[in-house]
Amino acid sequence: MRNGDVWAFEDGGEIRGDVNGSGVVLGVDGGATSTVCVCLPLLALLSAHKLPDPLPVLARAVSGCSNHNSVGESAARNTLEQVMAEALSKSGSNRSAVRAVCLGVSGVNSSTDQERILKWIRDIFPIHVKLYVRNDAVAALASGTMGKLHGCVLIAGTGCIAYGFAEDGREARAAGAGPVLGDWGSGYGIAAQALTAVIRSHDGRGIQTMLTNSILKTLGLSSPDELIGWTYADPSWARIAALVPEVVSCAEAGDQIANEILVNAVQELALCVKAVVQRLCLCGEDGNSSFPVVMVGGVLEANKSWDIGKEVIKYIQTSYPAVHPIKPQVEPAIGAALLAWNYLMKESEEKCHR
Repeated sequence: MRNGDVWAFEDGGEIRGDVNGSGVVLGVDGGATSTVCVCLPLLALLSAHKLPDPLPVLARAVSGCSNHNSVGESAARNTLEQVMAEALSKSGSNRSAVRAVCLGVSGVNSSTDQERILKWIRDIFPIHVKLYVRNDAVAALASGTMGKLHGCVLIAGTGCIAYGFAEDGREARAAGAGPVLGDWGSGYGIAAQALTAVIRSHDGRGIQTMLTNSILKTLGLSSPDELIGWTYADPSWARIAALVPEVVSCAEAGDQIANEILVNAVQELALCVKAVVQRLCLCGEDGNSSFPVVMVGGVLEANKSWDIGKEVIKYIQTSYPAVHPIKPQVEPAIGAALLAWNYLMKESEEKCHR
């Protein structure tokens, strides 16, 4: 059932717009922490021999988590609809102006997941709108390659995943199954290990760590015993992952436990990339071919002396010295919009050749 309130800007839900005009494309990046939608004019993309710089973003909207595994189907569906409606409203467009939508959403791990989300949005847009649903890692990769699906992306934010494409279209992934199933290089994984270390230190199973005072001070708690109530009052992934900066600070200050947690995270993240590279043979038969690795997510952002992203690349380079790390110049939502445009153009070309 469509949420009519979010479409009130269309004058009571009436859909206007010329379906024969140039229109717009929407790109959605739905993560475990937030969801972003951008609206790009199709004409500007069609009329340029190369992508315009900067890209003409008509509007941008932000909402909460849209990972159905984290917040449930109803909340995820409402978030996606709300963020797309807000972006269209800000752009001065409406649903009839939309030509294509690409949603890159975390938690999309199978064709069943794709069909679930497609079912949610088919009822939202007119029949002429092309709809594409991929894992959010695909949009993140496109943000680094400006729409080309080749190479590998490593996302390490609240969650983590490595996802790659070979030149022939084959794809592979590693991790991304959530914290319960071993995404220990993620922000959640790092912070959960830190919380565990504090409890173990407190009850005598582990050694003392700076993490205790740092985390308690940040959370406004007086004792490690209070961490139990704090953790289970709201065990959402993003809330736990927000403690990563405390782990990094303690590691930079020389704390052994914090340092071990980050070293383990680096190894886990590098292993994810290596698994994808090996399965797709991105490095070539001799292992020396260059390939891009797009680095996305708060965990990989440079810190002071402890730069997790830099350490991950160094670890990967021990096996693949020709790896080409890329820090995207545009956000994943724009990558999703470029994918929507590419998919639309590809379908148009195929139709012309029939």
